[in-house]
Amino acid sequence: MPAGLAVATTAGRLATRSVIHTVGPVHSATDDRSHVLASCYRESLRVADELAAATVAFPAISTGIYRWPMRDAARIAIGTVRATPSQVQEVRFVLFDATAYAVFDEILAGGLEADG
Repeated sequence: MPAGLAVATTAGRLATRSVIHTVGPVHSATDDRSHVLASCYRESLRVADELAAATVAFPAISTGIYRWPMRDAARIAIGTVRATPSQVQEVRFVLFDATAYAVFDEILAGGLEADG
């Protein structure tokens, strides 16, 4: 699947109905791929709406092996989720560690500009 798109599958033995999958972009210092990262969140919310999902949980997409800087990824994630019309009632960011949590928390609190 190309980066920036999203699809749903059944959840297997997980305690949820569906799992939405998206492919994040690899960070590049020379090529601005922020629109692709934003698309991951928009497309996932679109799929969630198709599933009539009330809640969605996101990791910090592309911040692991794809090396997207956490502050920029958080700014894009939060800004995009806020700006995307959706029937989803609750969005959770499920983060890997306390450092990632602190960055997302700071942006959610308005400490950094969060425009998507």
